[in-house]
Amino acid sequence: MAKLEFYDAHNHLQDERLKPNWSAIWADAQSEPIVGMVVNGSRESDWQEVLNLAQQHPVIIPSFGYHPWYVKERTPQWRENLIDFLDRIPSAIGEIGLDRWVKDYDFLAQEEVFTWQLRLAVERDLPVTFHCLKAWGRMLEILQAEPLPRRGFLLHSFGGPVEMIPLLIKLGAYFSLSGYFAHARKERQRTAFRQIPRDRLLIETDAPDQLPPPELILHPLDDAQGKPINHPANLLGIYNFAAQLLETPVDELTAQVAENFKRLFQPAPR
Repeated sequence: MAKLEFYDAHNHLQDERLKPNWSAIWADAQSEPIVGMVVNGSRESDWQEVLNLAQQHPVIIPSFGYHPWYVKERTPQWRENLIDFLDRIPSAIGEIGLDRWVKDYDFLAQEEVFTWQLRLAVERDLPVTFHCLKAWGRMLEILQAEPLPRRGFLLHSFGGPVEMIPLLIKLGAYFSLSGYFAHARKERQRTAFRQIPRDRLLIETDAPDQLPPPELILHPLDDAQGKPINHPANLLGIYNFAAQLLETPVDELTAQVAENFKRLFQPAPR
């Protein structure tokens, strides 16, 4: 049997909670092996860390974007700064999106920032990753009204209505499954992923967030305060969860996810 290779469609390896353990984390990730991962920036203050990691590790696809939680932090030069990072290295745009769950949100600002970044992804035909919480109706309206990247886009840790899946697929959506959905209370999300075509499926950790249940944690990790956080090398456990959920042999699922990942995210050679 061919050697299995794993792809993490979405994490935040640059996160301060992971930083003290980067060397050990990277060694664990390579032992699986994880041969591709998209590391998502969230705001101007972490884009440089994302770039540094990508320059050190060619398996990393860097992704630069303004997450809706942080749009209030953007500088007057944020657009120019984003373009500058995209010009430095083959990359993606993300994590961007809409969120009515976060406290004290400014939805008009979120929409403005999201739409501008989406248009930039279209202009450059770059892969783009979307975050959406409690704003699915408006997200769909924007996606139906705007041009979209020819290669498609990723809805990370998809938690939207199952009825919306066919509409999103027509627009070019891919959907990434998180190990967090293995928790018993997430049956609605698991039901949705059973409806997603295999050629639109990706797997993610969202490390250091979205900690899976204990049985999927192959690499325990705590933050500086002793709180458990998600290790990027837990990806293998998430693949096993996905294979069981979808009643698909893990080698077959792994090959399909690899094909999907490359179709959406494969950048130009460095």
